Amino acid sequence: MNPKPPPFVSGAKPGIGHALEFQQDMNGLIARGFAEHGSVFAFKLASQNVVVVVGPEYQMTFFMETDKKLSIQEPYHFLKAMFGEILFLAPHEEYLRQRPFLMELFRRDKMLHYVDVMQEVVQEWLDDLGNEGEMELTGEIVHLVQQVAGNCFLGREANQQIGQDFWEQYANLAEGLDFVLPPNLPLPKFIRRDRAKAKMSEILQPIIAERRANPGQYDDFLQDLVMKEDQDGQPMSEEIVRNMLVGFMFAGHETTAGQATWTIISLLQHRDYRQLVEEEIERVAPAGTHIDPQRMLQLDHVNWAVREVERLRPSAELLMRVVKEDIQFGDYTVPAGWLVQVSQYLGHKLPALFDEPEKFDPLRFAPDRAEDKQHRFALFGFGGGTHKCTGMNFANNEMTIITALLFREFDLELLTPDPQVVRGTGANHPAKTLVRYRRKKPLAATATPALPESLPIEEPIEEVTA
Repeated sequence: MNPKPPPFVSGAKPGIGHALEFQQDMNGLIARGFAEHGSVFAFKLASQNVVVVVGPEYQMTFFMETDKKLSIQEPYHFLKAMFGEILFLAPHEEYLRQRPFLMELFRRDKMLHYVDVMQEVVQEWLDDLGNEGEMELTGEIVHLVQQVAGNCFLGREANQQIGQDFWEQYANLAEGLDFVLPPNLPLPKFIRRDRAKAKMSEILQPIIAERRANPGQYDDFLQDLVMKEDQDGQPMSEEIVRNMLVGFMFAGHETTAGQATWTIISLLQHRDYRQLVEEEIERVAPAGTHIDPQRMLQLDHVNWAVREVERLRPSAELLMRVVKEDIQFGDYTVPAGWLVQVSQYLGHKLPALFDEPEKFDPLRFAPDRAEDKQHRFALFGFGGGTHKCTGMNFANNEMTIITALLFREFDLELLTPDPQVVRGTGANHPAKTLVRYRRKKPLAATATPALPESLPIEEPIEEVTA
């Protein structure tokens, strides 16, 4: 019996296939493919064949066959121009050598420390807002999560040293994201990308050198990364350390900023659920109290809102792999050399899994409904399998803290009634969004928080943000 290839979506153009439509309206193309052919269909990006698979069983195959019949390195080769050969971008042996350094980042004791730092940084931001005013929310949250990432991963002193100039380089770095064009073409956006990376390396170099010269003076993640040795007793090269720091802080703010902003926007658009959130915050973590582990566990409505935003507004709407060996999806055989993709845009909105899937309804995650528990791969905003985002707990904790502290301190009004999604280079995020705010209680009433005892954190999975 001859292998049966997936059917192609209509509308291919001579020479370029669906490439132009994919760039202009990726989700529209994928939705049309699903409407025409169901859960497995294909399109062409010039000479490259791409298959899209939809549904939890196929999504499970996609993630579980990664590093077997499917490769994660090849489709993300363009990221090497930004971050070098680090983690899943490196050859397999080098990845195995670097993996313990990644796990160091999310050790349990470090996660406990990060939660304290998150609350300090968010509280400082809230205090600086004054008692009332208007703000452009998307930009404010980007800056806030940058400061959280910098203070957590570098420490307060080093984060102050790198300054805002370091963070501004990320815009040029993200502009260079392009998985269609060769990343070494002499295009202006690639030239700006390379200049930004060089500038960031220049800023980090003296900080790393100073840390190596004074190993006993610091006790934080940066020092661990600089001094930690691999199983052969060798420390990471300075280049790898710089690239890891640039990559960690990119992942630590680029994706979280958009979803944190969408969480706030969504609550402001849905008054009834926002009331549940505010009542819960007042009951569980009223003004003047630190959000300790027990309180975090009780912020159910906040956590469910964060998960619903992961479902409806994922920071990336598709994930890619290269087929290394012929692989079966249903009745179809996908040949080696093809690209295979999964789509959160479609996979998170299947009526068979999610009731009224277009509706913002965080209560779908409540125990009596638990729609996400119907299948392990029903929800995959952070990826899945061995490369599931290691920073998932970090991001969810951060979004929970930002949401809880902001709605605890302020009454908010959304002035931009229907913010739109900005797609393109980097992670998806809301367009500029104006919010009016008024403080609920005077600043003087804010008490100094007590330190938490412990935080219930899942053991890190061997995973890397794709």
